Amino acid sequence: QRRALASPAGSTIASLLLMLSFAVLGASTALLAGASAPAGANGVVRPRAAVLLAEAAATTDEQKASGISWDSHQYVDQAPESLIRDDDLQGANQDMRRRFEENCRRAQNAICKAVSELDGAEFREDVWTRPGGGGGISRVLCNGNVFEKAGCSLSVVYGSMPQDALQSATSRGADRAKGYAPGERVPFFACGLSSVMHPRNPMAPTMHFNYRYFETDGGVWWFGGGSDITPAYLFEEDIAHFHQTYKDVCDTHDPEYYARFKKWADEYFTIKHRGETRGLGGIFFDDQNDRDPEAIFAFSKECLDSVVPAYLPLVAKHKDDSFTQQQKEWQLMRRGRYVEFNLVYDRGTVFGLKTGGRIESILMSLPETARWEYSHEPAAGSPEAEIMDAFKTPREWAK
Repeated sequence: QRRALASPAGSTIASLLLMLSFAVLGASTALLAGASAPAGANGVVRPRAAVLLAEAAATTDEQKASGISWDSHQYVDQAPESLIRDDDLQGANQDMRRRFEENCRRAQNAICKAVSELDGAEFREDVWTRPGGGGGISRVLCNGNVFEKAGCSLSVVYGSMPQDALQSATSRGADRAKGYAPGERVPFFACGLSSVMHPRNPMAPTMHFNYRYFETDGGVWWFGGGSDITPAYLFEEDIAHFHQTYKDVCDTHDPEYYARFKKWADEYFTIKHRGETRGLGGIFFDDQNDRDPEAIFAFSKECLDSVVPAYLPLVAKHKDDSFTQQQKEWQLMRRGRYVEFNLVYDRGTVFGLKTGGRIESILMSLPETARWEYSHEPAAGSPEAEIMDAFKTPREWAK
């Protein structure tokens, strides 16, 4: 089983990361799709490499302007009591900032403890701060007994963004630059807890969650988040359990939440160039500020508290299932799809790269091994074909 992970079939993705993450930094969708690079002043089309280098340099300049960059963090031996700085800003909800961070840290402790108990291995912890405030706590379990890689990372970010970049980081195109003149940079605060867990056994699903809170110094605030599941093989009762857990949470807070957020997840996690979803969904929401912040905070808190009961029983159920080398290779191919989505479409990844986030934390979500086969098609009637149908045609799982 472990040999299969290290075999040529389970090829590492280090070189792919270097290429794709570099492309994501500045390359437009047209360039990634193979369109011609823009012509220079003399009408000569510049090589794509030159365009990418120029755009990567622009991204570096943007990070300097934002006040944070990939290497601006400072490692510390122990996490401070809080990563929230004392701001005396009109309109800043300091109480919500502190309570959201406290809840993320509480949930991080509880989730990592439960995962360690199931796996038998411990998480490595890295703690860092930034001179301008904020920082993070990353915990990663690698080469475990049950999980090939499991990460759970807390981030607190203070920075500034151009208005167009801020708009692209949200979903509905809402006005997040309220109070600022056109072209003026928007200072922001963000706090979130993000996790991805990749089990060894191909019968056990991968799971991702992220819950976050944003504020601008102009007084605009919103919540976002979600939990989703990505199996390689379909066990309908498992997917129904995951979805039902989150539907029950949604129904407690708003009877319309689940239908909206389940549809949102199906749409958001679509790999457009493949015509399929990354996994089998869950819930996803963003730009939530349509009611009292206390109500949305309570919902976010209960969603975080549901991670362990929604997911870990499924891993415990399948962690010792037998599997073949072919099934392992299929899992690695599905992980390849995971990589494609995260590096090309995921707003959190792009946001972290553009705002100078800590690279190890941003790419924590990626599996250690993945696989790409040329023009691979599952055999008709096979378990692989069965789940591909679910990836291409989203289904209803909860009652």
